[in-house]
Amino acid sequence: MEAAVQVIHDNADRLFLWDYERDRGQLVTLYNKAMGSQWNSVTDLDWSIDVDPERLVAEQESPLLAVARMAGTLPGSPLATWTEKEYTQLGIEMFKASLSQFMHGEQGAMMTAAKIVETVPWIDAKYYASTQTMDEARHTEVFAKYLRTKLGDAYPMSPFLKEQIWSLLEDPRWDIAYLGMQIVIESLALAAFGDMLRRTKEPLLTKLLRYVMSDEARHVAFGVLTLSEFYRDLSEAELKERQEFLVDATLNSRARATTPEVWERMGTAAEDVFPFIVQAAQKTKVNPAGGFARAFFAKLVPNVRKLGLLDANNGFLRQKWGEAGLLEFEFADDTGSDYASYDAVAQDRAAAGAPPGG
Repeated sequence: MEAAVQVIHDNADRLFLWDYERDRGQLVTLYNKAMGSQWNSVTDLDWSIDVDPERLVAEQESPLLAVARMAGTLPGSPLATWTEKEYTQLGIEMFKASLSQFMHGEQGAMMTAAKIVETVPWIDAKYYASTQTMDEARHTEVFAKYLRTKLGDAYPMSPFLKEQIWSLLEDPRWDIAYLGMQIVIESLALAAFGDMLRRTKEPLLTKLLRYVMSDEARHVAFGVLTLSEFYRDLSEAELKERQEFLVDATLNSRARATTPEVWERMGTAAEDVFPFIVQAAQKTKVNPAGGFARAFFAKLVPNVRKLGLLDANNGFLRQKWGEAGLLEFEFADDTGSDYASYDAVAQDRAAAGAPPGG
């Protein structure tokens, strides 16, 4: 039992509301949109599609796999004896590792959304967070099913992701669950899913990712709409805590390793391979995570600007992110405004002539 279950001690108060008046029009609109955009993981996805993992990897352009191939040509590299068979298997393992983190992250999002239902002091926000909890359950389910039925064994949760989510579930402040999940992790998820969607041609995964992203964009919009109102009334000291949270969640955590278990399954060790990966990346001038990072900050920075956190405390966060070169994204489209453009569920229903929400 201890191997399958982990206890998390949440320090937040649960709030039962007697005020049922619905007076936040944008949240009402978002809630109605969420109800109409629910999709069925069994009937809306064709699980009969055969997935060939080797073909799936061969059809993708993986920057990390390209860098690994270059690393194998370097003197002393532990990959020097690898053949195409090993590199193909490495691509499969990397793909499984990514989907595994998606699966674990979606369960964390489900638990965080449930926490928001219990802790947020506004009825409209409780209603919407309830729909998100259902969304995240469906996401967890479909990633777990895809891994189990199409690819094989999942990987454990990365320590970095676990630390991020555990801190949100343990924090007594309800808005930190919002800020960490709706603004940071959901923006991260949109970037990761979008990056994978651009690279894959596999039809089942393509539709799965499109539908998950349509939900995730609404979730980010939910955070933007709620927190922009809440943060207007916080003190400078309280806003500084939120700004420092964002610095820690972005700048202090940007250099994180990939799943080390991938290399263990391939018969080597991450610490033996990484120096050659770094050298190969420098030699080829390829940043394996560059496109993903840009997509992440292109969503995160404008969303945070809309919350008013860039310029609070004499521009504390603006200075930190400016030094890191992130302000180029400041005026990109924020997700509070453009979430409807992600709605693949509505797009597919309209193309099929189905009524909205059915």
